[in-house]
Amino acid sequence: MKRISIVLMAVVFISTIAFKTEEERIITKTGHISFYSHTIAEDIVAHNYKVMSAFTPSTGAIVFSVPMQSFEFKKAMMQKHYNSPKFLNTKAFPKAKFKGNIDGKVPDFSKDGKYEVSITGHLTMHGVTKQITQKGLFEVGGGVIKATSKFDIVLAEYEVAFKSGKAATNIAKEVAVTIDVSFKTNKKQEGQNL
Repeated sequence: MKRISIVLMAVVFISTIAFKTEEERIITKTGHISFYSHTIAEDIVAHNYKVMSAFTPSTGAIVFSVPMQSFEFKKAMMQKHYNSPKFLNTKAFPKAKFKGNIDGKVPDFSKDGKYEVSITGHLTMHGVTKQITQKGLFEVGGGVIKATSKFDIVLAEYEVAFKSGKAATNIAKEVAVTIDVSFKTNKKQEGQNL
């Protein structure tokens, strides 16, 4: 009987920890990611406002799920080329994903302030997964945790290139990526699968 009680207490304890961890995770479905490419021929800018992200303040774990066909361009031809099988092939690779953690000690996100961090994780895009480490800024205030980051992606590292073999003059080899997401800390978020 004593043994059953100990096992039962262990199960309750583990369940409580698992529930608490899930409860701490904050989710947004309206994150914003943009990218910018500059060449002599032209500048290309695209915006995506349908980015899903989950953040666990206590552990510093962060996940992004980016629907690749949701990037919007000023010119319809740019959008068509971007989605085509000759470039990003967004039908075959509909999502980009990132899963990572804050490096080192995780800041106390229950306190208002600005926290510069380094985040390491795995970025999957165009069917290729690479480990990356990037700088980010978290700003906490008014029940919101805002996360921003700017970094460059080398397209060839993710096997994104013109299949004809010709050099591209209208798109840079590296594109500048900007991330801007806000997590509401005073709203319970449940049942999202990234």
